[in-house]
Amino acid sequence: MMIAWKKLCRTLSVFRSARAGNVAITFAFATLPILGFVGAAVDYSRANSVKAAMQTALDSTALMLAKEAATDTSDQLKDNALKYFTALFVRPEAKDIQTTVTYTTDGGSKIVITASASLPADFTKLIGYDTFNLMASSTAKWGTNRLRVALVLDNTGSMADDGKIGALKTATQGLLTQLQGAVTVAGDVYVSIVPFVKDVNVGATNYNADWIYWGTTAPTATFPIPQDPNATDNASWDATHGTCSNNNYNNSRTNCFTKGGTCSNSTYTTQSNCLSHGVCSVGGNTTQTTCNSNGTCTISGKTSQSTCTSAGVCSNTNYTTQSTCVNAGTCDIAGKTSQSSCQSAHHCSVGTWGSQSQCQSHGGTWLAGVWTSTPYTWTVGVWTPATFTPYVWTPGVFTVANHSTWNGCVMDRGYPISPSFLLDSLGAQQSGPDTTYNFDTNASAPDPVTPRWSSLYPAETYSSCPQAVKALSYDWAGMNSLVNAMSPAGNTNQAIGLQLGWMSLVGGGPFPAPPAFDPLYQYTQVIILLTDGLNTQDRWYTDQASIDARQAITCDNIKAANITLYTIQVNTGGDPTSTLLQNCASTSDKFYLLTSAGQMTATFNEIGTNLTKLRVAQ
Repeated sequence: MMIAWKKLCRTLSVFRSARAGNVAITFAFATLPILGFVGAAVDYSRANSVKAAMQTALDSTALMLAKEAATDTSDQLKDNALKYFTALFVRPEAKDIQTTVTYTTDGGSKIVITASASLPADFTKLIGYDTFNLMASSTAKWGTNRLRVALVLDNTGSMADDGKIGALKTATQGLLTQLQGAVTVAGDVYVSIVPFVKDVNVGATNYNADWIYWGTTAPTATFPIPQDPNATDNASWDATHGTCSNNNYNNSRTNCFTKGGTCSNSTYTTQSNCLSHGVCSVGGNTTQTTCNSNGTCTISGKTSQSTCTSAGVCSNTNYTTQSTCVNAGTCDIAGKTSQSSCQSAHHCSVGTWGSQSQCQSHGGTWLAGVWTSTPYTWTVGVWTPATFTPYVWTPGVFTVANHSTWNGCVMDRGYPISPSFLLDSLGAQQSGPDTTYNFDTNASAPDPVTPRWSSLYPAETYSSCPQAVKALSYDWAGMNSLVNAMSPAGNTNQAIGLQLGWMSLVGGGPFPAPPAFDPLYQYTQVIILLTDGLNTQDRWYTDQASIDARQAITCDNIKAANITLYTIQVNTGGDPTSTLLQNCASTSDKFYLLTSAGQMTATFNEIGTNLTKLRVAQ
């Protein structure tokens, strides 16, 4: 248009300098610029309309190319750009259509597409301008925000009701398709899957991993284990999986030791009975209690300590009491056997006169009896208590099962007797809980080196073990296979699923370290927790309130770590709305209460749409 304007100005300049002619000629020349301006306005309006259509078609073409740019070759991208554009740009008056397209991935994916076309002029030909050259450009940027998504999915027994497990599979596979569709470069989107019941399956092939806790029979110097008074964890996998030398007591280390051994007296078949019975030095085989009440006395016939120590023997067997023994003697008057009777009696020095008068009348002397003391020795009875020798118990030999027989399930991290446990330097429990670690509520890496046993995942062969977890990946086929294999069984422990879902994003334990963050990108970490029931059982508790209290701590910690947390309660059974899940979600709009299984697909689709939106930047 500028060129036409300049030509018009030159023509008018020449016209102005001409002095000859008449009015008709002057008027005729005056109509030419008027017609030129009107025609230019018409042509310009038509050109703007074509260019607007070109821009709209370019924007749509850029979005279409964005979905395939990462997999197209440069020639395919060029051909498809022209094909999509010409299909959308339906303006037959435009000629010589050309497109160019560039695709770059620095700092996110970007498509730049330009188009050019020529538009034949209708009116401006009068002033020497035959063609309008039109150009437009569109830029689509996406993928500057990379996604890391953990799917924490309820696989408990109640998911078998109301078609929930089938609906979960359909909804999850639809979400995976959405997330895969948002990928332009491998690694744009990583997804982990954590099916949970009471336990989580971390993969039976990990049985040699140092982050698994199998059990221990003694504390360490650096970190005493808070278990029973002997620091023996008799509930651990090693204590409950194995064989006993007595086949009647397999699979229990405690029973093998206490019941599966042998006694030196085959009459007794348990350790307690064996050790409470034995051989008594008096009375033969008896219990320790009855044996201790027996003994031997130095005096024959005395069978109790009281009768033994109250009895004795005299060195002269004619005397049977202590008093007669120690006061023994002889009197010169026959028949007098005690000192008192002897000294109170008399006899005559001559004859056998029985009275003093008779004795003296016959010239005798009346004499008192003379007592000659000859005491004997009195020996008190000595009581020797019976000795008890208990029978010998030889414990059964318990051989721990090979860890390769484990099915992959683990329980919540923490101490065997409670999630938190405060110890003194000797490993004894103190009055309050230890809130320093709380490994069931955080994503701290397991510590097998110190070792800090409560940070490890305790193995358990749980009969309702779900499908094994899948770490962050873009193995879409593998994810779909896992989802297809999910089946409902077991009790509900949302807390362990949530904790392991978090760990899958940061790495540790069963999850390798996630891909390093590229400074050219922004990253969004997301956990989607779906459950159909309220908590019923974890490693320590079977009451909902106790389990919920632990999970609430985990929820707060996840949100503090700037991870977006969606919670979904599928409530088809009329349960109360879960306050725990409402508070657990990052924001109120990220909690979903569903009343039918069919709503799962729409909910996952909504979440997936929010996560995968593309935005035309220019």
